[in-house]
Amino acid sequence: MTVRCMFVIGLTGGIATGKTLVSETLRESGATIINADLVGHEAYLPHTETWQAVVDAFGTDILDEEGQIVRPKLGAIVFSDPSKLEQLNSIVHPRIYAMISDRIEGLKAEGITAVVVEAALLIEAGWTPLVDDIWVLTSPIEQVYSRLTGRGMSPEQARARVESQMPQEERVTHADIVIANDGGEAELKSAVKEHWDQRVSSKVQGDR
Repeated sequence: MTVRCMFVIGLTGGIATGKTLVSETLRESGATIINADLVGHEAYLPHTETWQAVVDAFGTDILDEEGQIVRPKLGAIVFSDPSKLEQLNSIVHPRIYAMISDRIEGLKAEGITAVVVEAALLIEAGWTPLVDDIWVLTSPIEQVYSRLTGRGMSPEQARARVESQMPQEERVTHADIVIANDGGEAELKSAVKEHWDQRVSSKVQGDR
């Protein structure tokens, strides 16, 4: 008889380091993906507990006509003021942690054996207890800035976003696996699949 267990990867890295491509590669390898940013969007839905707490803290100017939180408006406030970012994080991060934990337990009950929690703030937010392995994605800073400005950010906005996050040098000290996104797409995908084969496949298949 084969005993199958769940293995949870925490995939993290700074903004614009290539997490989406790595996440998709892990999905193709057999993992179920939990995207913390999408979970966060759910947490921000109108009239939820999180929505109310954020509106109470930052005012109704961050809302559109339908009561949705306009994340660029909220971002303009918090990414220019570290104290406000800390205030927002103290509201949102514990709620997202609970939501991700519930999803992991639900997937475990379904018999899912490999899960990836994709979260830029995995370490900063204190979500590492949710995962078995921490995979940190890095990328040269000039490439990060190029990707961000290519998405329509001004150089100043890009710099503010990068500087609001944990430095790469500090993030990698928490890693079980470091994946350097400093080459082409094929090279990155190959590295991810190699780590998957070495770190995950045997664990989720178990022993006979």
